[in-house]
Amino acid sequence: METVILAVVIAVVVLGALGGLVVGSRRKKPLPPPPTSVPDITAPPAEPHIGDEAETPRDEARRTIEEVDLPDGSAPVAVEEPPAPEVPVLEVPEPTAGRLVRLRARLSRSQNALGQGLLTLLSREHLDEDTWEEIEETLLTADVGVAPTQELVDALRERVKVLGTRTPQELRALLREELLKLVGTDVDRTVKTEPEDRKPGIVMVVGVNGTGKTTTTGKLARVLVADGRTVVLGAADTFRAAAADQLQTWGERVGAHTVRGPEAGDPASVAFDAVKEGKEMGVDVVLIDTAGRLHTKTGLMDELGKVKRVVEKHAPLDEVLLVLDATTGQNGLVQARVFAEVVDITGIVLTKLDGTAKGGIVVAVQRELGVPVKLIGLGEGADDLAPFEPEAFVDALIGD
Repeated sequence: METVILAVVIAVVVLGALGGLVVGSRRKKPLPPPPTSVPDITAPPAEPHIGDEAETPRDEARRTIEEVDLPDGSAPVAVEEPPAPEVPVLEVPEPTAGRLVRLRARLSRSQNALGQGLLTLLSREHLDEDTWEEIEETLLTADVGVAPTQELVDALRERVKVLGTRTPQELRALLREELLKLVGTDVDRTVKTEPEDRKPGIVMVVGVNGTGKTTTTGKLARVLVADGRTVVLGAADTFRAAAADQLQTWGERVGAHTVRGPEAGDPASVAFDAVKEGKEMGVDVVLIDTAGRLHTKTGLMDELGKVKRVVEKHAPLDEVLLVLDATTGQNGLVQARVFAEVVDITGIVLTKLDGTAKGGIVVAVQRELGVPVKLIGLGEGADDLAPFEPEAFVDALIGD
């Protein structure tokens, strides 16, 4: 027991000694000296400046708040809305009935040389061989053609011999009758656009560049709209710059939809799509404007044949109208001959029949192709395309 008490006493003494050593060592460490003065507080270093800010500040004139223009509290300025796109105003085409009668005066001014020349020659007291040769020359100069000229001269010779005395009225009636025989009054000149078994009617317009083909297509659309038909235009002339734009402008004037493709694209695909859309829209007529092909280029003429074949996958063509410039005379007949070999021409449109044109081309081209002149263009006006009326045309040739 005494041993345990002794061990406890020794442990207490050792712990006390160790605690004294620790406290003593802490007291020996010196404290930091007290501050001698209050430290100066300085502003943080200024940020570096560049350019104009690095320069020494300069005194500048400054405006007070009284000198500054402030908003007066009036209503805010309204921002103008962008103008809405203009909707094209639809035009009302002139009715087709009597168009050629209305234009007879213009036609007679330009064609009067033929009729008046013949009447003057036939009015001579003695019709010798020289006079008949002059009559032949007058007809040939007017592009009537060799065979028709010979037929007309032979008929006039016979009729004048039987008639004997010739008054101006008798001569005029005689000449009118023989010219009507040449032009033809018993031919169907209707532009076929209303097939009985289907819709729409399909019309393809062909011709050489410069004949007014695209313009004629647009004017024909006006003629059809004036007669109460609905029309889709196919801009298959993809080779001539702006041809599609030109045709679309014509269509917008009368509310006709225009189907077009990319420039220099496939004309046959445009024609195919035009007929397809025309059927889907339920319109009455689809007019297809083809490229103004050079009739001497075989490849281009083959392309025209392709357009015809592709269109006929939908339905047969009801009309193939050949547009000819009436001022080209015999050159126009050459063009007509080549086009007729590629596509089956069913009708002729003679443009520029006013001015310097020669009326005899009507007879010559009909004889050449065996198809009738169905439409004639008598001017630059939008409604100057008229159905061809033989009686009105002959009356304009010989005058009243």
